[in-house]
Amino acid sequence: MDDADLLRYSRQIMLPDVDMAGQEALSRARILIVGLGGLGSPAALYLAASGVGTLVLADDDQVDLTNLQRQILHGTPDLDRPKAESARDRLHALNPAPRIELIQERLDGDRLHEAVAAADVVLDGTDNFETRFAVNAACVATGTPLVSGAAIRLEGQLGVFRPDLEDGPCYACLFPPDADTPQETCSETGVLGPVVGVIGSLQATEAIRLITGFGTPATGRFTLWDARTGEWRSFTVERDPACQVCGRRG
Repeated sequence: MDDADLLRYSRQIMLPDVDMAGQEALSRARILIVGLGGLGSPAALYLAASGVGTLVLADDDQVDLTNLQRQILHGTPDLDRPKAESARDRLHALNPAPRIELIQERLDGDRLHEAVAAADVVLDGTDNFETRFAVNAACVATGTPLVSGAAIRLEGQLGVFRPDLEDGPCYACLFPPDADTPQETCSETGVLGPVVGVIGSLQATEAIRLITGFGTPATGRFTLWDARTGEWRSFTVERDPACQVCGRRG
């Protein structure tokens, strides 16, 4: 790092939990963010600001006026632009150092597997179970840590899943793909903007923890936040030996 980098990241480097070693680890890291909406926006901003070396941004959607109440990567001049391109420009305006790669297509099949396998950490900021299940399956197949976020109405969820660890559960251990889970979306029920901001920021924090290694490993930890009461609940997800996705692993 040059003098400008040392100054830019100085408040982070002075933390004993990060230090120079952690900052250098961030500069070498490659993080895949799937979804550049309400969750992916704050996550991407904080990861770019923190000095992550490579950010891979995956989104095939365009910026819509209804997005701007919560998707802070994008602004009014970005209406009808591809979200991936809008996000790239905003992140480079914040910090020109990270390498930013764009995937402007719906990730699935071999393309999803390749993108996940190349990443050190995957952040899932999507709003539908089909994509979440596919991302989780790819993370299990490649042994890539997954930080999953979700938010709807006044409620947020955060999960950290470690298929790279022998006993690490996966997203499907908690939400089996064949379960009759309600398929609600923000467009149908609404969401408060700061709720996705909180959860997306926590996703960035967990990604940084995974890369730098500080704190207690968050293996299978799932957290719920109710903005109506301000209450947090957290529990640990155990690996399900009968899980359809990871039960055959190991």
